[in-house]
Amino acid sequence: MAYRNGTYIAFHAHGTTDPIESDIRYYNLLKAWHVREVNDFEFVNSHDKVGSVRDSSKKATLEASLRARLLRSKNMILIIGSTTKLDTDWVPFEIRYAIDDCKIPIIAAYPGYEVIMAPAELRQLWPSALAARIDNGTAHVIHVPFLEKPLTDAVSQFDMNRFPKDGGLGFYSEAAYRSWGLRK
Repeated sequence: MAYRNGTYIAFHAHGTTDPIESDIRYYNLLKAWHVREVNDFEFVNSHDKVGSVRDSSKKATLEASLRARLLRSKNMILIIGSTTKLDTDWVPFEIRYAIDDCKIPIIAAYPGYEVIMAPAELRQLWPSALAARIDNGTAHVIHVPFLEKPLTDAVSQFDMNRFPKDGGLGFYSEAAYRSWGLRK
């Protein structure tokens, strides 16, 4: 079995490589946080652990690469924006494989939010693959705002051996948000 120390990052690419039109900008922000001189955001990027493939590669080649990356991952950050649920190919595949086969927790990260205390209220944003697994109890998910401190904590805390509490509806307490300076 592969050494599972990576964090897999899934996002809706909107069928474009333009970072302005796609959630890839959030993936790039995670990488920028990681390489800063003053760095609290530490993670092993699963995308760097397996050779890259071109977007024009055959579907089977892309799926094999994604599976290899996920098999080397301890958790997955799923960036959930306003259009993530519209993705009908790669995001659902990544969610299914991460939860059903790799048994890793999902860190659902929502851009534009400061605090998340009631994840079920964000259901309208969830891809159907995630909603189905939350509903059937197979998903282990912590829901966080797309902010450095909550993401840092979640990446360091949750893995295939340590799942968030509350099954698919995990969230941080008021005290946690206060400790990060996000609540008074």
